[in-house]
Amino acid sequence: MLSEFSLISRYFDRPLRHDRHAALGIGDDCALLTPASGMQLAISSDMLVEGRHFFAGADPAKLGHKCLAVNLSDLAAMGAAPLAFTLALSLPEAVEEWLAPFSDGMFRLADQHGCALIGGDTTKGPLNICITIFGEIPPGLALRRDAARAGDDIWVSGTLGDARLALAGYRRELKMDAPMIEACAGRMHEPTPRLALGCALRGIAHAAIDISDGLIGDLGHILKRSAVGAALNVDALPAGPVLARAPQDLRRRFTLAGGDDYELCFTAPVSNRIAVLAAAHRSATPVTRVGSIEAGNRLRLVDAQGGALDLQLDSFDHFSSP
Repeated sequence: MLSEFSLISRYFDRPLRHDRHAALGIGDDCALLTPASGMQLAISSDMLVEGRHFFAGADPAKLGHKCLAVNLSDLAAMGAAPLAFTLALSLPEAVEEWLAPFSDGMFRLADQHGCALIGGDTTKGPLNICITIFGEIPPGLALRRDAARAGDDIWVSGTLGDARLALAGYRRELKMDAPMIEACAGRMHEPTPRLALGCALRGIAHAAIDISDGLIGDLGHILKRSAVGAALNVDALPAGPVLARAPQDLRRRFTLAGGDDYELCFTAPVSNRIAVLAAAHRSATPVTRVGSIEAGNRLRLVDAQGGALDLQLDSFDHFSSP
């Protein structure tokens, strides 16, 4: 059986390959991080709990990817570039067959984005993964939730709903065969953080958020913080390739309130439409214009013809959702 420190040494302590900012990593009481001169630090934490955020027995390599991806997605939503992260890990047992693929999956994604693991903690207990991530951004260019303005376009990146469709298949909420579940499960298990797009939108977009709990709720956070309303064209929402073949009612529900998409929802002035599309092209990330910000405090859902839709949908909530 591995001890706490042999576990850390074997699976998580690596030479600092991305040492442009990390002056000291694992092995001391604190890490030392040096952001570039004149930059602001962007910091975010996310916790993944077995049985709440992922199924018991989840593939550890995919779980390693996802636990870091959801944190990178928070940086993307602010327009920040990643620097480093810490990992707090609670484990029922120190099992090498689990730790090796978990750390491999996590470090593959970290290496793609030049993001070093610089510290954290391990303990025995229910499986619980908490990452704190650090990024940097030039002052005044953060894509904040409180910056949407009436008249802005609303955009989303990528596609929505396939992750929720996979969950419905796993839970047997819908009749889906194994190949269909597998076809959309990648979006649930290994989301793509839109870091390149987030950085490309600096100075172009006003407000942004990553879509983790469902578009209707996450857009609602922008509206509340910015004290504005919105009209959202539900039928313009880009459904994932598997969900796109489903009936309209299911497409609407899962693109609006599915969750686990980790795409970006952002607002930008109408005058910046060409700039938004250019940023999307530079970052190789598709974007779709899906609505507009309005004065007031109401979110209006409309169909492709502009007709009002009365859809009673809620996004995921950690204390009220099943």
